[in-house]
Amino acid sequence: MKIAIFASGSGSNAENIYKYFEKSKNIKIELLLTNNKNAYVIERAKNLNIKCEIFDKKDLKTNHVLDILQKNEIDFIVLAGFLLLIPENIIKKYNQKIINIHPALLPKYGGKGMYGDAVHKAVIENKEKESGITIHYVNGKYDEGDIIFQAKCKIESTDTAEKLAEKIHRLEYKYFPQIIEKLESELKSI
Repeated sequence: MKIAIFASGSGSNAENIYKYFEKSKNIKIELLLTNNKNAYVIERAKNLNIKCEIFDKKDLKTNHVLDILQKNEIDFIVLAGFLLLIPENIIKKYNQKIINIHPALLPKYGGKGMYGDAVHKAVIENKEKESGITIHYVNGKYDEGDIIFQAKCKIESTDTAEKLAEKIHRLEYKYFPQIIEKLESELKSI
């Protein structure tokens, strides 16, 4: 299975996923796509020797990005810190083959603008007792696709948004590659 990872920022999850599957016979991280020409994920892609494509919002709305995916024979798409909405043409072509990770327990703390520190601050401000990660399929709306997997962590009264972010990153790094592997196995058996 050839995977394309979409990222808009530093790309730590993208790198973690790549390293997890580096020696896999079944899963290959074929391509990294970003909408941010200044994203550190581009540097990570160079260091890992992954082909990287940079595009803008307009390219995403036309068939440009879909053409890149098809030219590279991509089977599956992973959103790892990607901040734009995936358009209908890509969702149709990759129906139930696009997943995203969200740094909270959806349906709470999802939607447009709810990413990174904004999520962790909101969770802490609302005095939640737990948070976690949600891995879900992507549809035409932010964070509303069917939930595939959730993992939780306890929030201590002394936790800050930064401490919570560290807990969330540990969950992401542990579970995101495992769920991708599980989905690949399920797709293969269909």
